[in-house]
Amino acid sequence: MSTHDLYTIPTELSTWNVEMAGASRFTWEYDDGRDRMLALYQKGKDKQWDSTKRIDWDLEVDPYNILGIPDQSIAIYGTPLWERMDEKTRKEVRLHGAAWQFSQFLHGEQGAMICSARIVESVPDLDSKFYAATQTMDEARHAETYARFLQEKVGVAYPINRHLKALLDSTLSDSRWDMPYLGMQVLIEGLALAAFGVMRDMTTKPLPKQILAYVMQDEARHVAFGRMALRDYYKNLSEAERREREDFVIEGCYLMRDRLRGVETWETLGLSASEVAEAMEATDRSQYLQIFRSLLFSRIVPCVKDIGLWSPRLQQAYADMGVLEMAGQNLEALMKQDEDIAEKLDAERFTTEEAERHAEVADTIALGSTTS
Repeated sequence: MSTHDLYTIPTELSTWNVEMAGASRFTWEYDDGRDRMLALYQKGKDKQWDSTKRIDWDLEVDPYNILGIPDQSIAIYGTPLWERMDEKTRKEVRLHGAAWQFSQFLHGEQGAMICSARIVESVPDLDSKFYAATQTMDEARHAETYARFLQEKVGVAYPINRHLKALLDSTLSDSRWDMPYLGMQVLIEGLALAAFGVMRDMTTKPLPKQILAYVMQDEARHVAFGRMALRDYYKNLSEAERREREDFVIEGCYLMRDRLRGVETWETLGLSASEVAEAMEATDRSQYLQIFRSLLFSRIVPCVKDIGLWSPRLQQAYADMGVLEMAGQNLEALMKQDEDIAEKLDAERFTTEEAERHAEVADTIALGSTTS
């Protein structure tokens, strides 16, 4: 089945062409490299996995209860608009909300794959090229995984959100080699990683939990890669150059914040114009979404601070967004937690599978004894 058959909103074109600027950089230094970057590259090689084998695709998914989380997480829950809806419409709200979210994850992963390939092409250091090559493979696997989940388990998909598209456009069309790092590794990946984490920790359904946990295990390395590369480079920026990067971060963060409103879902559900406005007003007031939005910046804000973009002007922008307190988050602890959760899931699955195999063997032996 073509993905275009799943889209709730017709896409304008089958491809989106972004004109890129900047140079492709070769380096003839093959021996010199940063130990920490090469260690990350080794880990990137060691941690490659196959989504067709590591994920249990036989697990069933109810499209109308994809994550198994309470309705209180829906922005319009408890409002007059929600109360006027019958159960059939509420089921559609649940389906389309999750489908929209996973669709944006999918499009973001394709963007990350292209940005990673762009980094391989444009970054001047060989150790960074090495690691970005492993990340490109990671992102291909993530896009493959989310696409399969939407096609086989959800059955509904949404085109790329215009705010995410705008940030990808400005990230890829910039000629400076560090901008794919800043736009993708810090902003888009940072926000996606936090979104994955909230959903991973809330879902009660095993298949989306596996997908989110295993993708996060990779993404934590990617954000670490961006931090390493940009922290070194940004130490030597001029004040004007640093201000340009901060302007990009501020604009990008507002785009990411506005992306979360998801107006497309309400329009797709066939609500009237006044009902869509009612839904958006409820979205902006939703206490749950305010907390969710704040948590989504738990990876971005400390990372931006860590790479050296932390002027009073940038801090004020984060204060205006209500996320400045996230600067105190411990990124290393969060990354270790992501690693541990994925490994724990693997261990639990292995233990269960081993027990099932032992039971099958015991049953076979018992059956053989009986028939003899």
